[in-house]
Amino acid sequence: MKHLSGLTAALVALCAATLSHASSHREAPFIAGLPKVDATDFYMFRSYEAGRAGFVTMIANYMPFQDPQGGPNFHMFDPKALYEIHVDNNGDGAEDLTLQFQFNNRSLDQALPVGNRMTPIPLINSGTITDRNDPQLNVRETYSVQLVRGDRRSGTRAAVTEVGPGDGRFVKPVDNIGEKSFPSGYAAYAAQHLYDVALPGCTERGRMFVGQRKESFYIAVGRTFDLLNLNPLGPEVNGNNNDLEAKNVSTIAVELPISCIRGAGADPVIGAYTTASVRQSRLINPTPESGLGNASQDGGAWTQVSRLGMPLVNEVVIGLPDKDRFNAAEPTGDGQFLNYVTHPALPELVEILFPSVQAPNNFPRTDLVAAFLTGIRGVNQPNNVVASEMLRLNTSTPPAAAAQQNPLGVIAGDVAGFPNGRRPADDVVDVSLRVAMGVLCRLTTNEDTLGVGCRPVDAPSGSLNYTDGVRKQARDYGRAFPYLVTPLPGNFNPPPPPGSTN
Repeated sequence: MKHLSGLTAALVALCAATLSHASSHREAPFIAGLPKVDATDFYMFRSYEAGRAGFVTMIANYMPFQDPQGGPNFHMFDPKALYEIHVDNNGDGAEDLTLQFQFNNRSLDQALPVGNRMTPIPLINSGTITDRNDPQLNVRETYSVQLVRGDRRSGTRAAVTEVGPGDGRFVKPVDNIGEKSFPSGYAAYAAQHLYDVALPGCTERGRMFVGQRKESFYIAVGRTFDLLNLNPLGPEVNGNNNDLEAKNVSTIAVELPISCIRGAGADPVIGAYTTASVRQSRLINPTPESGLGNASQDGGAWTQVSRLGMPLVNEVVIGLPDKDRFNAAEPTGDGQFLNYVTHPALPELVEILFPSVQAPNNFPRTDLVAAFLTGIRGVNQPNNVVASEMLRLNTSTPPAAAAQQNPLGVIAGDVAGFPNGRRPADDVVDVSLRVAMGVLCRLTTNEDTLGVGCRPVDAPSGSLNYTDGVRKQARDYGRAFPYLVTPLPGNFNPPPPPGSTN
């Protein structure tokens, strides 16, 4: 049994603070100051929309903790950053396909006659908005996409284009300002920005949507921050509040044909992750002449500052001294972080805070190597895998319809769910807690059929049904691409808590 000395208490407080940042919200010191390039969640799953089983959906969410009332400067992607989704289709830890997104923000400088002068308006729109090219919108955000084959910087590249007429640029919808600004409804307006796209080198078309969505992740953030001030073996459903329920997020979503992204061999497993990069140097210009995004001059090579594949890795696995280093690293260099996986701090922290709980002691934790670095044998492990952290999906596993999905995924018998990819409703907090506390050792046989390097006897005794008390279901999300639902409007004003005098 471990005891909470003064020094240990300080370490516990530090570790618990890292837990509070949700799936990947402000998870490292440096990225906390760059919210526009902070990846919050990454999803990858066989599309379960009717008639789309031959496709894989990938969703990269950015810009955490968006209050719907975020005006007058609503949330736009950084035009001086590079947002990427990488696919490894041969298990070697290096990207084979990369989708690169670059954004442009342009102000129309709309002005009103005031006396004998024209005065620029202070708002992002001058009237109601019904169309993606509506002249009432004062700021237009567009983006271009390239598909890179091979190395992300030196590989061959070609533009992703809209099927049909188009100029090579896509329009991103403005955020959900409020009901008065969208008289026809925001959902109808946002749907105009869902594109059928032609992918270079692919015969089948894909689909793409970039824009604001309602925050898809769910967790009891506040209680977790307060030294895990919850009952980790308590009720799984609605035991605590989802502290992200009133937030929005900015989404990059693509639906790609499996035939286009799988490797040339027979291996059906792909890995993927998202990154964001900025230029190495930035010269602040305090007096920009005009337009948006001209407050600095950026130069030098692209420098990766955000990375996200498997959820919760940088929050509850990587130690504080290496969080920025992890965000800047590529999967091929993940050997430098191996000790955090084989000798993790989180289970020891749980045992300290809850003396009745026993942490696993099967060191090195080869079961966590399988969960985070290689995939699980027979589930989502590539044939010739090189240990590296990313989200992995077996594209030969049929998708589960929304009504048949279990939020606990593979450990509950739903092999189409996390960690075999990740769907919006998958409860990655509960699954990750249970895996950290040894559930894979319990689920494998004495012959170790899952290839996790431990046996049932290595798992702690007692219940392993760890939970943060928050649970959603597939019905809480859309059943068609892009799956994440309409964002909350800017005039969203939740009622005060019961008993409040405000």
